[in-house]
Amino acid sequence: MIARIMGEGQVKLDESHFTELNKLDDELLAEIESGDDESFRRTLGALLDAVRRLGTPLPDDALEPSELILPSADASLEEVREMLSEDGLIPG
Repeated sequence: MIARIMGEGQVKLDESHFTELNKLDDELLAEIESGDDESFRRTLGALLDAVRRLGTPLPDDALEPSELILPSADASLEEVREMLSEDGLIPG
């Protein structure tokens, strides 16, 4: 799956990493629902760091369609809330 972090490049993520990413996504959902901005900020950072660590960066000139769009690290709780689907940010 190709993922894009807004304001950054794209990475290719292997399906085997989605268990770890979904745990962080579930935590992020709970923090958004509770309005806990400090925890939200920490977990969003951890989720984005995990995507960067687990993903293989695509070249800057690659024009692959992104199947997953993630917010930037400085996105507000409200901005991320608007990006959510039923599954959160990460499908599954």
